[in-house]
Amino acid sequence: MNLRIELKNGIMSASLRGELDHHTAGALREEIDSTAQKVKPTLLRLDFSEVPFMDSSGIGLILGRIRLMALWGGRVAVAGLSPQLRKMAELSGIAALAALENTEKEVNAK
Repeated sequence: MNLRIELKNGIMSASLRGELDHHTAGALREEIDSTAQKVKPTLLRLDFSEVPFMDSSGIGLILGRIRLMALWGGRVAVAGLSPQLRKMAELSGIAALAALENTEKEVNAK
């Protein structure tokens, strides 16, 4: 699992790449949390556009970041979810707690 973090204008973008499961979630959590606690962004954008598979550990990763960001009044946006991952996020209740952004493909298809 690869992770790229970018910071710009109070927005922290974390782009994930590869399968997200219990083997990879811990390291991602630590790296995202460490950076977020240092910079305290107003928005944490989690980009899943290069994540082909995610199990319940991915849901836990998102929910934990929502709780972390709430500590200093920040919010979370989740982008790039495939139709399957988006359904998983909606069924888990994440859609009520974080913004689910449409992918560029979905926007262009409308």
